[in-house]
Amino acid sequence: MNLEEFLAQTQRRVQADLAERMQDAAAPYPHEELIFSEIVLQHMADVGMIDDPKICQFSGRVGNAVLRLVGYAVSEDLDTLDLFVSLYDGRNVVTSVPDADVMQAAGHCLQFLKSCVEGKLVTKLDETNDAFEIASVIEACYDDLDRIRIFVLTDLQSKAKAFKPRDVKGKTISLEVMDIERLHRHWSEGKPRDELVINFEEVSGDALPCVFVPGQLAGYDYALTAIPAATLYYLYEKFGPQLLEANVRSFLSATGKVNRGIRDTLRQAPEHFMAFNNGIVMVADEARIGRATDGSIGLTGLKGMQIVNGGQTTASIYFSKKKNPDVDISRVRVPAKIIILQSSDPAAEEQMIADISRFANSQNSVKQSDLSANKPFHVQLEKLANTTFCPDGVGRWFYERAAGSYNVLFAREGTTPAKLRMLKEAVPAARKISKTDLAKYLNAWDQRPDTVSQGSQKNFNRFMEDLSEGATGVPEPLTVGWFKNAIAKAIIFKEAHRISRAKHFVQAQANIATYLVSLLANRSDGRLDLDRVWNRQGISPQLQAQLVTWAREVETVLRSNSGARMISEQAKRPECWDAVRKHKFSVLSTDIPEIV
Repeated sequence: MNLEEFLAQTQRRVQADLAERMQDAAAPYPHEELIFSEIVLQHMADVGMIDDPKICQFSGRVGNAVLRLVGYAVSEDLDTLDLFVSLYDGRNVVTSVPDADVMQAAGHCLQFLKSCVEGKLVTKLDETNDAFEIASVIEACYDDLDRIRIFVLTDLQSKAKAFKPRDVKGKTISLEVMDIERLHRHWSEGKPRDELVINFEEVSGDALPCVFVPGQLAGYDYALTAIPAATLYYLYEKFGPQLLEANVRSFLSATGKVNRGIRDTLRQAPEHFMAFNNGIVMVADEARIGRATDGSIGLTGLKGMQIVNGGQTTASIYFSKKKNPDVDISRVRVPAKIIILQSSDPAAEEQMIADISRFANSQNSVKQSDLSANKPFHVQLEKLANTTFCPDGVGRWFYERAAGSYNVLFAREGTTPAKLRMLKEAVPAARKISKTDLAKYLNAWDQRPDTVSQGSQKNFNRFMEDLSEGATGVPEPLTVGWFKNAIAKAIIFKEAHRISRAKHFVQAQANIATYLVSLLANRSDGRLDLDRVWNRQGISPQLQAQLVTWAREVETVLRSNSGARMISEQAKRPECWDAVRKHKFSVLSTDIPEIV
């Protein structure tokens, strides 16, 4: 699928979503620009670029400054912040956008940030305003933020994908563009790590000393080098957790024994770091081999790199220096083993990375569930989705086991306009479910709204861990009956989310929807007929009315229980679910046909 076709497909998806939402007269008007932004933010979250994004449409002025925002993402420990602003055109023809227009949009978002930091915006906003929550967080926590990025989301084609960083009260603000071309690269190639590129001659001052072993029968090249700690610091600051996407562990904290040891070595004996540390393991799609200034063989650059072992080391170096600027990392070198992948088979490459991750981390106990996917479960589910048709015998649901596979389906089978139209009618975007979606729907129904509220990646990791331990009630092998019930839970969740959006709940719509589904599961106590939901591919007006009633009550309980906290933060706590579960809600109606 070329860029033109991808743009047209994206616009069709926006229009289909718009038409679906327009059927709900009670819901706020679903602007195309907002729908486009939701699509892009969900993708960025799925590939690990951002964490748990929230839509927040805001436009206003403070003095002569124009302020705009379309969404935000804040890390759980409040040390990273991403802000988003949109620049939507709506055309089906790929159109270039001047840098000046992109910078103007970024400037409006930058003004939003500045106004929050200076305390000028919160005082002008009512607590019910969509932006009040994030404005309050920025004002209160700005000094503790380690990384701040502003993204311009656009369906136009931007020549530049990043602009010169700005400074706001002593902090560097990165300015990036997620345009239709960059989005197309992610979806079509399914490898957002292609954007992770480094030129060591520019960043480190010279090629890195290197032992290079070209692959022959192994299917990969191999390099050994030592990377300056300052270079790893730069990479983590630029790419963040995306650099560690293939790693089986996330950064824990400096309080852990290993991470504390790394921190102490950096402070007390930096010249011994390479001798004491086991180093890191990286994979890359391309490596450039050249000569260092002294004439020796050197590694001059990498493209499509990721750290599969040594994420703790990398993050520890970054946070040790970030939180203690006096730490001198200029003399620190980190040993690195680099695997340059040569496979042309994406599935084989994915398996290779998973195996490298698993075996490279074997010095400590690593559960299979720590890897990004439990292959048998997801493969079985994908097959069931492809072979189980809806009651009409035509439509089906799509399980996106691999990022971008939904679009690949249309590129591969939609070879004529007629075939493409039939395919879209059979498998519309509304019936696409990703791995993180599935974990959200199932955990919400299993009455774990606090876990779901922790964000898509953490919830998915918890789901996979429970799955590997046999704690989810998922049969092995999967059955058609289980699949249909899972889809019924997805239908219920989607309806709950539609209701929370339609009721104009300004804050924490996703949390309200999650808690609403868990409440329904709790109050129905196993009596809800999921087969009926599957057969109808929807819920009855009576059940819908019950959810509407409860949605208002859930919002009230969440707001009351949160107190001075953000609802989205309090919703992550088990005691929040305890409060909701124990609250006296309206009685479950007796005329709901799904209740047996």
